[in-house]
Amino acid sequence: MGFLDALLGRSKPVKPDLDALFGLTTAAITLEAAAGFTPTGLGSVCFRAAEGGAFAQLQKDAVELLNSGDTPDVEISQDSYGYTWLLSRHTPDDVAGLVTDLHAVNATLEAGGFGPHLLCSLVGFKGPQGQRLALVYLYKRGTFYPFAPLAGNRRDNALEIQTRGAVGADLKFEDDLGRWFPVWGAPGL
Repeated sequence: MGFLDALLGRSKPVKPDLDALFGLTTAAITLEAAAGFTPTGLGSVCFRAAEGGAFAQLQKDAVELLNSGDTPDVEISQDSYGYTWLLSRHTPDDVAGLVTDLHAVNATLEAGGFGPHLLCSLVGFKGPQGQRLALVYLYKRGTFYPFAPLAGNRRDNALEIQTRGAVGADLKFEDDLGRWFPVWGAPGL
């Protein structure tokens, strides 16, 4: 960081640590023990698709890598903001396999030079009373945050704070609550 950057308040971007995603397996165990939330077996990666054949080939390779057998384990969709979501399905007891899939997609896009196009990854959970919860990894910040949607595009902020308290030792959480962005309608939630 140079003198002008310091003077103007700019900071160096945090380098994402994709291996931090593997902390989700421990966090899932902690979350179940502390609050009764169980994994749904669904997780997704969100990215801005780029134009051109190179990106299309990378996306196709990632899907082929994750699809196994006769039943596709991966679905691709696009949201109303133009972001592409890649949804991976596993059995609820296979959080490690799900996280490995999410890591593989992120690593594939990053290795292909499309890291700046990655937005976030998430793993879904359900609560004892049917509540929905996601642990979201912000690619550009290298941090996690919880997202607990309610009906009517509202959030359960108390549950989000409770979740941070429960699994804060397992994951590096985003300190700036203003960056706990809602991911309404995200596949995997």
